[in-house]
Order: sequence, then structure tokens, then C-alpha cells
Amino acid sequence: MNFKRILSALIVSAVLLAPCALADSITFTGTVAASGTYEVYAPIGGTVEAVNAQAGQKVAANDVLVKLSTTKVYAEESGTVTAVFGQPGDSADTVAQKYGAVMYIEGESVYSIDASTDNAYNSTATKFVHVGEAVFLSCYSDGSHTGGGVITAVQGTGYTVQVTSGEFLIGETVNVYRGDSPVSTQRIGRGTLNRISPTAVTGSGSIVAFAVSPGDAVQRGDLLFETLDGAFSGLYMSGSEIAAGVSGTVSQINAQQGGALQKDGVVAVIYPEGAMRVEAQIAETNLASVAVGDPVSIELVWNQDEGVTYPGTISMISAIADSAASEGANADSAATYTVYIDFAPDENTRYGMNAVVTTLDAEAEPADAEKEEETADAEAEPEAAQEDVRTRKMPEGFDPANMPEGFDPENMPEGFDPANMPEGFPGQAPAAAPSADEEVSEDAQP
Repeated sequence: MNFKRILSALIVSAVLLAPCALADSITFTGTVAASGTYEVYAPIGGTVEAVNAQAGQKVAANDVLVKLSTTKVYAEESGTVTAVFGQPGDSADTVAQKYGAVMYIEGESVYSIDASTDNAYNSTATKFVHVGEAVFLSCYSDGSHTGGGVITAVQGTGYTVQVTSGEFLIGETVNVYRGDSPVSTQRIGRGTLNRISPTAVTGSGSIVAFAVSPGDAVQRGDLLFETLDGAFSGLYMSGSEIAAGVSGTVSQINAQQGGALQKDGVVAVIYPEGAMRVEAQIAETNLASVAVGDPVSIELVWNQDEGVTYPGTISMISAIADSAASEGANADSAATYTVYIDFAPDENTRYGMNAVVTTLDAEAEPADAEKEEETADAEAEPEAAQEDVRTRKMPEGFDPANMPEGFDPENMPEGFDPANMPEGFPGQAPAAAPSADEEVSEDAQP
């Protein structure tokens, strides 16, 4: 048995003025992970036209991640837009059910004639007409209204003429002639002039945007409006472009060009800017050495040689052991738990970086009240601070005469003096007898 070690322990417990407890630091490893995520949802379904981001890319809040391909509706004839119903966000089908169409276009030709060969000049040639044939038109009453047209449909002896030029009165009777003049032998029939109804333009899905307004002149093939499949939530049209919504780093993109996107589906997952923490694993045998709120020092492996450290604070300790470690562990293995540590990353910190975490040595200091009391006592009685160590109490149950067998007070560390120990400690010289003066002084006391 090492008697010097035993004695040293006794001495320390007996003579130290204010004992302090040191908590040994421990080191464990982890990785930089996201402390939160932001999910981007599709406001409406459709076909993906373009994907503008990928996992790992940094984005701003207004950056477009995905663009949906819209269904575009074009003008089928030239004319003038006379009416537009609905607005972006509305269902094109619902608008058409209510108004008959999303918009109307009045063509360049606004009249037609329902004619018949019954009143044609009596010849084989004039009784037989053809679709696409150009004709001359003249009003039956006095021939003051003239113009031109083209046969657009034939059914039996009846046919339809679309008026392409001239001014007529709706409902008047018009003679139809073959050629470019009103020659009686070329009359191929007679009919009544009617107004052509405006062209109804419809669509399907939800309206994204209009390209024209009422009164606009359009040419055949001009874009009129665009739609997307499905319906916008609350009829709020968010457009065909899906933006990030927050600044940060894209964790995943769930869209590909040409693929289908479902409404309310997760388009992307983003780690918000600055949302970083360290997730580290600690063995169950070290759980007593850490607590929520403890300060730690973090080193990232990539720049560890440069001595760069980041202060951190333990924000949470998982109450459930890591499943992956538990599945591969045997009965004698220590379980591991995840420790979450908040810290302030810099611009060079990236997700997934390896980190080394070290707890800081903590020194237990006296409470503030005790400090003040000790300071006051020291100032009021300076001599008390210098009292002989021998007057201090030894640990409860300590008996100086009951030291381990073989204890030799002469064989102690250099500088050790038994005389400085409490009275009765082995190795002390016998107390000196009082002098005559001291005896007289004591007798003189009452």
C-alpha cells in the first residue's frame, strides 16, 4: 500500500481553505447538420417545363426553382376581342359555364347569307354551286348595297355565303351572282343576310394569365391566354413559376423536366440560411459529463490545423439511443446518444462537415454570498486568515494515532513538518512544560 498517497489525501482534505471541484473535459465527434428545414409546395399541378436548381445549390428567396408548362390558347381567326371574362386564378371551365366562353372575338367578317339555288337563273350551271367559290352580292330591293363573299358551306340546294366586303342591312334579301358583277344569267340564288355571332374562346384548367384585353385587334395565331391543370387554392393565382420562398441551401428537388407535378406536392426542401448546428454522438458512459446549456468548443476537421474554433452551447440531448448504433451493438457495448449543439457558423461552414466537440473545464466556485462573507471576514479580522493550520478540523472520524501500519512520519515529502499538523499528529514533539513566569501568571488570575 502507498502510505504517502493515503496521507496526501488526508492532508489535502484537512488543510485546503476552499476546496474546488474540476470536471474533466471530454471530446466527441459529430457533423454539421440543419437545425430546420423549409418545404416548397406546388400551388397547382402541371407539367414541368424547366428545373432551375439542384441539391446543394444556394438560392435566394425569390429565385425560381421550377417553371410549369402552361396550356396556351391562340386566336383561330383575325378580329377584335369584344369581351374577356374571368381573371387569373379562375377556373376556365367555370367561367365558360357561366358566360359561354372565357372571351369572345368578333371576326373581320360579321355577316353571312343563308341562300338557296331555288331562285337561281334557270340553267344547269347556275343551279350547281361549290364551296370556296367567290361571289358578287347585291341587295334585292334596289341594288344599292353591294359587296363580295365566299361560299363556305353547301347542303342540297341550300348554301352559306360569308360576306367579305360591302355594307348591308341585317335581314335584307340579297341576290348572289357568280363572278364579279350582277349579271342575271350568272345569278346562282338568293338569300337573307344575317349577323355572324362572335367566336367563343374557351379553355380548361385554371387561368394563369391573359395576353389580350377587350378592344384589342388580334391576328390568327396570336396568344390569347394561358392555363394550368387543376385549381389554385382559394383562386389565388401564384403563377407558373415556383420560387424558393426563403434564402438558403437546396437539400432536395422533387421535379424533373417533362415530368408531372401534383398540386400540394413537395417540390423542394431548403435548409434556411444560418440554420446550422452540430449533431454529435456521445456514449452513455459520458452522459453525466454533459448537460443542456453547457458551453463547448467546436473544431471543424477541414480547418482544424489552422486552430479555428467555434463556441457552442448544448441545446438538447436525445432521450432515445441512436438506433443504428443500438442495432449493431452487443450486450457489453455502450449505447450512444445524439447531442445537439447550437453555434454561429461562418461563410465557409457547409452541411455534412465533420466536427470535433470538446466540453470546457468547469470550476465550481463559492456562491456570491459566501464570497462576500469571506471577503468581509478577511478585512475585519486579518489575523484570522493567518491562523495556524493545526486548529483546523480533520475529517470526521480521523484519529492521528490510528495511522496505517508502517506509517513513518519521517519518510514524507520534502518540506513536510508534522508540527504544522493538528495536535496529536504522529511525529510531533511533546508539548513543552510551562515556564515559572507562566505558572505565576496563571496563579495570579482570579
